Amino acid sequence: MSKRDYYEVLGVQKNVSEKDLKRSFKRMAMKLHPDRNPDDAEAEEKFKEAKEAYEVLSDQQKRSAYDQFGHAGVDPSMGGGRGGAGGGFGDIFEDVFGDIFGGSRGGGGGGNRAYRGSDLQYNLELSLEEAVFGKKVDIRIPTKERCDPCGGTGAKKGTNPESCATCQGMGQVRMQQGFFAVQQTCPHCNGAGKVIKEPCTSCSGQGTVDKEKTLEVSIPMGVDTGDRIRLSGEGEAGLNGGPSGDLYVQVNLKKHELFTRDDTNLHCEVPIRITTAALGGEVSVPTLEGEVTLKIPAETQTGKLFRLRGKGVKSVRNAVAGDLLCKVLVETPVNLTNLQKTLFEEIEACLKNGGERHSPQQHGWTNKAKTFFGDIKSWFDVDKDEKKK
Repeated sequence: MSKRDYYEVLGVQKNVSEKDLKRSFKRMAMKLHPDRNPDDAEAEEKFKEAKEAYEVLSDQQKRSAYDQFGHAGVDPSMGGGRGGAGGGFGDIFEDVFGDIFGGSRGGGGGGNRAYRGSDLQYNLELSLEEAVFGKKVDIRIPTKERCDPCGGTGAKKGTNPESCATCQGMGQVRMQQGFFAVQQTCPHCNGAGKVIKEPCTSCSGQGTVDKEKTLEVSIPMGVDTGDRIRLSGEGEAGLNGGPSGDLYVQVNLKKHELFTRDDTNLHCEVPIRITTAALGGEVSVPTLEGEVTLKIPAETQTGKLFRLRGKGVKSVRNAVAGDLLCKVLVETPVNLTNLQKTLFEEIEACLKNGGERHSPQQHGWTNKAKTFFGDIKSWFDVDKDEKKK
């Protein structure tokens, strides 16, 4: 009887990743395992078939031979490499299911393993100017550092941690559960592989102490909210001689009184007098590099947007500066004197005489409103006539 395609057996595509391959086999193994299907010969055969397929496809060398030559590339009876079913089940089980039970393949000494320290994050608030032009800032961060008196061992000075008698310093214990052979974290040393009989009084046996340190951070020009600056090795200290983690400085921009940043562009609102809007003129506009003059054409309406090219900011990823977008707001005068009110009344009378020519938007809106109310009135009139009938 010819063998089925290994990829078909595991229900995966030929380009499946190692992670997805393991996930698929794990799902099938849990479903078909003989302990879960006693006296089911068909399930047992399918389990063996899946096991054989996974042993081949999980080995890069065997998988390459299988992809090129098919079953002939891995079947010794056909001139290929070691047979797919030749490996021990325990090795495959530990590879696939070890992460569930806390085991590590090969039973390596977990207690002596070096662990990298945790990464830390520091939220840094900057003004717009600081973010745009860059600067150096000092930050103070809480951290864990290696305890000097015990050298990071956690044991009292002059003593050393002892190998755990339960796991023989491995950090894990092997347990047999029926057909399954699994590894679990040692309950006595909690996976450390060592026990401390006389803890260090400075760190209470932890090997690290809480401290604060000051770091100088160079803020590059153009950073924005959400950008992160990585300081390698400035995170928490590692365990068992492992490397320290990293510190990530997360940038957040404070709200600015004048400008709103949008990537490399800046936005601002510029109030102008009603006379400047009607007759035209010039206004001074602040930028990050100083004041510039903005020319306002006659008959400018409120909300008009003016673009000052190159007056925005440069980002850390783009050397070209963005633009400054100025939105003008026509300000209605307040606190008028009697004379000013009289003058405005005269202007109002003159504008009324000009009709639509002076206020085209207002007249257009008024005509649309009249049409709308006329349609509504007609609808109600028709409704009343229908009700009378």
